[in-house]
Amino acid sequence: MLAPVENRSVSPVFVGRADELDTLNDALARAAAGEPQALLIGGEAGVGKTRLVEEFATAADRRGAVVALGGCVEIGADGLPFAPFSTALRALRRALPDELAAAAAGQEEELARLLPELGETSGGRHDEESMARLFELTARLLERVAADRTVVVALEDLHWADASTRHLLSYLLRTLRTGRLVVLATYRSDDIHRRHPLRPLLAELDRLRTVHRLELARLTRDEVGRQIAGILAAEPDPAQVDDIFERSDGNAFFVEELAVAAHEGCCTGLTDTLRDLLLVRVEALPESAQKVARIVAEGGSTVEYRLLAAVARLTEDDLIEALRAAVGANILLAAPGGDGYRFRHSLVREAVGDDLLPGERSRLNRRYAEALEADPTLVPADERVTRLASYWYHAHDPAKALPAVLDASVTARSRHAYSEQLRLLERAMELWDAAPEDVRNRLRPLDYAEAYPACGCDPVTTPLRYLDLMAEAAVAGRLCGERERALKITKRALRLLADEDDPLRTAWFWVQRSRLVRALGRGSGREELTTAQDLVRGLPPSEVHAEVLTHVANWSMLHAPGPDAYAAAEHAVEYARMVGVREIELDARQILGVLMVDAGHVEPGLTELYDVKDQALAEDIPSVALNAYVNLPSELEAVGRSREALPILEEGIDYARRHGLSETEAWIWGNLAESLLPLGSWEEVDRACAAVGRIGQGVGIRGGHATLRAELALHRGDLAEAGRRLTEARGYFSSHDRAPQHDLPLVRLAVALAAADGRLPEARAHLARALDQGFPPGAQRYAWPLLLTGAAAEGDARALPATEPGRAELLERIRETAKKIVAVVPVWQAHERWLRAELLHAEGRDGPEDWVEAVTAFESMERPYDLARVRYRLAEALLTEGGEDERDRAAELLRLAHAVAAHLGARPLGDAVGRLAQRARLALTPGPRPVPAATDPVEALGLTSRERDVLRLVSAGRTNRQIAETLFISPKTASVHVSNILAKLGVSGRGEAAAVAHRLGLFPADALRAPSVG
Repeated sequence: MLAPVENRSVSPVFVGRADELDTLNDALARAAAGEPQALLIGGEAGVGKTRLVEEFATAADRRGAVVALGGCVEIGADGLPFAPFSTALRALRRALPDELAAAAAGQEEELARLLPELGETSGGRHDEESMARLFELTARLLERVAADRTVVVALEDLHWADASTRHLLSYLLRTLRTGRLVVLATYRSDDIHRRHPLRPLLAELDRLRTVHRLELARLTRDEVGRQIAGILAAEPDPAQVDDIFERSDGNAFFVEELAVAAHEGCCTGLTDTLRDLLLVRVEALPESAQKVARIVAEGGSTVEYRLLAAVARLTEDDLIEALRAAVGANILLAAPGGDGYRFRHSLVREAVGDDLLPGERSRLNRRYAEALEADPTLVPADERVTRLASYWYHAHDPAKALPAVLDASVTARSRHAYSEQLRLLERAMELWDAAPEDVRNRLRPLDYAEAYPACGCDPVTTPLRYLDLMAEAAVAGRLCGERERALKITKRALRLLADEDDPLRTAWFWVQRSRLVRALGRGSGREELTTAQDLVRGLPPSEVHAEVLTHVANWSMLHAPGPDAYAAAEHAVEYARMVGVREIELDARQILGVLMVDAGHVEPGLTELYDVKDQALAEDIPSVALNAYVNLPSELEAVGRSREALPILEEGIDYARRHGLSETEAWIWGNLAESLLPLGSWEEVDRACAAVGRIGQGVGIRGGHATLRAELALHRGDLAEAGRRLTEARGYFSSHDRAPQHDLPLVRLAVALAAADGRLPEARAHLARALDQGFPPGAQRYAWPLLLTGAAAEGDARALPATEPGRAELLERIRETAKKIVAVVPVWQAHERWLRAELLHAEGRDGPEDWVEAVTAFESMERPYDLARVRYRLAEALLTEGGEDERDRAAELLRLAHAVAAHLGARPLGDAVGRLAQRARLALTPGPRPVPAATDPVEALGLTSRERDVLRLVSAGRTNRQIAETLFISPKTASVHVSNILAKLGVSGRGEAAAVAHRLGLFPADALRAPSVG
């Protein structure tokens, strides 16, 4: 037996770590004040991470916090999906049963994937949003539980975490917004080699300002002395401290082991390696205890007592005696739940496990698997399938391992742990050829595969194929974000199918390849879909056929809407109905509705979209309903029915939030901002954009968000911010995937920015490239504003002689392009009239009657900013025509436009209105005009106010005719003013007059630039 001192091998004194504990306590205080906290604690194995967490947990408990601990479970080399979160949620449920039940209310079926105690999980749909939905619901669950009390969630041994756990932790730390919550996780820094899967996550979290990272250093010599004193309950000999410090290098765990060994007098026989030190402790146990330690080492992080008894095959008395010896020697500890055993430290388990012989290891795994097969109740139900698969795999028995691994892959899929599903499917593919043929023939697609539809075969009698596993793996890889691995599997499947006559399965894999290529930015995906479409052409209707046509129609809707897209959508609806695939049918009908609206069949198209939304809600098909909440309001906005879109968008936000789909919620927030913008609710646009930026993670969402921000900044006159946001948006949208809905708004912003900054040649180049490419059918909502922006830029620069070359040709191109664009709804018709007037204005041929048509069209709509802009143009035309009646009417128009600009904060429009009113000597607000100060240098020169305006234009290089057009006077009057100015300045020509004005600094540089309205 070992000496009693071994029971003190864990020091009763907590040594060092004062700074780290202060950081943790500060985080606890911040969380208690309502600011969620996230911390990562790294350090080498044995340095004291767990002890630090235990001390902090004790302190947090004393302060009234609820502490939930969860550890990553290692079974052989396999981590259990979501194990630390499941364990932590169980702890919360034990501590706060009523509160957790209330927080999970309504989402029990989904959250049961993490915490089976909440009830049965629903089958559910497996798509890109399934895992995100689970993650969002988990994050909101923790926020709600921590709303009224401080909660600490501690996750240990992150270096063993499965991929799904890593993804959930990343999501949680990125999206925590409210609640009195502390989330901390520990990991071994010395295990994180260059290719360790945790390394990218740590790099990602380092970029988050909300995550604090602590690295535990080794103990100092003084701290080692205090630790030894605590272990031995006596002051140690300084020479002994020096020796232990030198050998342990300050690692707290090795300090403990060396202190105990020294106390026993064993040090003299030790080798120089610390690993051998750990094995010497084990080898000092009785043989039966050593045998039990070896069994526990291979069983996983924790081994249940009944399972251990079945594997050890000792009498109960002998087993208990062996366990008592191992526990007494502090090699094993009773598990926290009291129903099993684990090693005191994972370093000891690893040393014992590494010492096992290969045959011994596989034999132990076989005994574990046989025991678990004989009595499945030996382990918790939610771990049973995964552990059995791991045991059989490491027993090197393909006949047993293949079905077990496939069972585990189905379980992982049901929990939305797609990363683990992919790993298990790859393992199944590895085992496939080694498994006996009769075993493979007993496997059925119905039991293990659901990705590839059952087409033309009986899933009950048809054996599972290797290609079925590849289909499952390709989809799992796409769903968990492992797109490169999924693409490799897809390419390999297509190579295998090249030698088979299976067009449906081949077409299905080409669709998967299209989706992956597009997601990876390797292309638009069109070529792959064309291949799939060619393969199914002429075949009888099937689910694969309907799916191919739906993807083709969807791609065409976004990139090349037209007759082909319309036909594909119609055929997809027809085929889906024939084979009874309701979800594909509704998806295809939704695409058809969008195409109908874009083709000008507005009311039938909107009716179809409303009907799809209502049916999806009635039949509880969330994926379709959520798409409808995105697409229906978008099409309403496209036809100018912004106000009608708002309640649908708000309903959609609530629906997405209830289903835990933050990405879809972000899309809907973005569409809400897009509809609020023309309505003039710009402060609400800011709020909606803030929501998008807070919760949206996808490339498309962030690109759209940046585009909206750029447009708002442009309207407000913040050109620098607009430029930054435009660059950001371009970075999100792939050059391979130039969908009009992304590309055309960016071109319009580029044209507007260049024009506002006086770079008209650049603005023309942007516009010319868009005109060269042409506008596909259905692009009206983007084409009209783009053409308007180009025409307005030409009109604003008309007075600059240097910009005249090339203008006529460009204006004619705009005019010809506009003739090809459909204008069948009021908002498009209003834009058509506006564009016609802008083109005439750019040519100097517009009159009030041209602008009256545009103003009248917009007065019947709720688009205040657009109305203010055309009112400004009408006022300009009225003042050019002259007459007192026209002046009075222009003054009223300018006052209305100025009031809108001031209310919205549209500075460029407000400034343009102000300059026009000043030139025309019209007051925008009641009250006397301001009197210039006596020190005004213009007054000192004896110039009148009108002569000042003329001199400013002379300094800008304008001719008498251009001055007359700008100031609404005749050329003869302008000539008289110029002559008076030359006489008063005592100069002989216009160039000298401009030089005098420049020398005296009479006019800022901005005053000489052509006015521009954003």
